[in-house]
Amino acid sequence: MITFYLKKTISFFIEPFGIVFLLFFLGLIFLYLKQQQKSKIFLSLSFIFLTLFSYPPFANFLVKNLENQYSKYTPTNGIKYIHVLGSGHNTDPLQPISSHLSCSGTKRVLEGVILQKQIRNSILIFTGYAGYTNIPNATMNKQLALSLGVDKKNILTSIKPKDTKEEALFLKTLLKPDEKFILVTSATHMPRAMKIFTSLGLNPVPAPTAFYKQDIKTFFTPPKIYYFYLSQIAMHEYIGSCWEELKKW
Repeated sequence: MITFYLKKTISFFIEPFGIVFLLFFLGLIFLYLKQQQKSKIFLSLSFIFLTLFSYPPFANFLVKNLENQYSKYTPTNGIKYIHVLGSGHNTDPLQPISSHLSCSGTKRVLEGVILQKQIRNSILIFTGYAGYTNIPNATMNKQLALSLGVDKKNILTSIKPKDTKEEALFLKTLLKPDEKFILVTSATHMPRAMKIFTSLGLNPVPAPTAFYKQDIKTFFTPPKIYYFYLSQIAMHEYIGSCWEELKKW
């Protein structure tokens, strides 16, 4: 548990928002310490990184490099399990089930449901812990799938996994050796997820969804906060992939 939260804390400061926040904070400290030169450097760097990560062509470049690695999945019979990875959610009772999951989480569940209905006798697997709520993400995903018409006998859940590796470890206890399964997750997350699952000896067939890449034809476009968000998503995956490589050493 301590390692999990330590990893989250460290990743915050090396992702776009954390980088900009830290540089700006250091700039303010040096400003109050009357060290003008150092303050100018850190404040300028925070502005440069904020602009860069918010610049549409740059953010789109980061996203496309991840999403272009796997294309959409064409359903075929013969694969029994469809594993939909967890994502964020809320439990506000004033909101409908369609609003409880994050945008990427909703698309993951929707893709899983579509595949389950197209592949005969297939079973949906939802994994994910409660996070900061009192209801596990796997349970929320199951509720949405049930509301979309999936029979409860075709759904399995595990409410313990806190990250992708724990999700993979759970699945390994369920499948036969070398058994193929469909892996559903966001297109940006798919490259890292595939590395984790295959490193544990699993045999996933990628079914990416929740694509963010766009066809941007001009470089003359102003920074936008939405693209900072995309940079945040992409850099989270790049850092996660680097962490997986470091752990091998």
